[in-house]
Amino acid sequence: MPELPEVETVVRGLRMLLPGRSIVGVRLGKTDFIDDPASLEEGLPGSRIASVERLGKFIRILLDPQQSAAQKEGRRNLIVHLGMTGRLAVRPAGEPFPPHTHGFFELDDGRELRYTDPRRFGRIVLVPESGIAAFGGRLGDEPLEISAREFQRRLGGRRARIKALLLDQSVLRGVGNIYADESLWRAGIHPARLAAQLSRTDLARLRQAIRYVLRWAIRLGGSSISDFVDAEGNPGEFQIRHRAYHRHGKPCFRCGTTIRQMIVAGRSSHFCPKCQPPPRGKRGGARAAAHAKRAA
Repeated sequence: MPELPEVETVVRGLRMLLPGRSIVGVRLGKTDFIDDPASLEEGLPGSRIASVERLGKFIRILLDPQQSAAQKEGRRNLIVHLGMTGRLAVRPAGEPFPPHTHGFFELDDGRELRYTDPRRFGRIVLVPESGIAAFGGRLGDEPLEISAREFQRRLGGRRARIKALLLDQSVLRGVGNIYADESLWRAGIHPARLAAQLSRTDLARLRQAIRYVLRWAIRLGGSSISDFVDAEGNPGEFQIRHRAYHRHGKPCFRCGTTIRQMIVAGRSSHFCPKCQPPPRGKRGGARAAAHAKRAA
């Protein structure tokens, strides 16, 4: 599933193409992943695209209404979640489109913003500007902007596995399995450790690692594990820089120890047993070892 760097990569591509353009027509295919499809088909034509932003793992396209309807409708937000296989790209209207393209947003310059999603695990919803604060309020802090003090407050002392907290979108928005594994490896923290076991120094190191990994991944256009491509159809390159994720059975880049795999928070987690020592204490260490053995 695309995470923060992949979504940011798509947003940066769309930001170069969409602002200032108007939507002149909407055609939809299958709509089971769209909240109120009629509102898109009937309400979007005539809207002008003001900006494209990222909201965690969501793409936010801010729309100004038609001039005649400005006072009545107000600004709205086309919110798109790419799910596992979603793609959002701007293409010439006459260009053949791939299978499973379910959304065509016709632009005033002869191009189309197209949404393609073979598995249809994504989501498209139209949110009024008055509701965007409540929508974003369900999400946690932005990991690239969160202060050291707020990071300590959010995670410090929590009786939950640190990997589970990193995946919790109400704690940090946008971090998923790939970048949680990569950040924990860089910080030298085992994914099964309880946040309450981490010192202030541990948490400071983890915050720094998250920010470093996310920024590095954005520079390389994200990770293309299976389906991800940017707004122009190009894959990312960060997958060749992974240090932990999906590297079980391979040597650690830092110490040469074999990377291992275990299940934490219902997700496959990859770690170096030497660089990321398991939780202290017999019970925690034995449980982590058992999980790792079952997942190996």
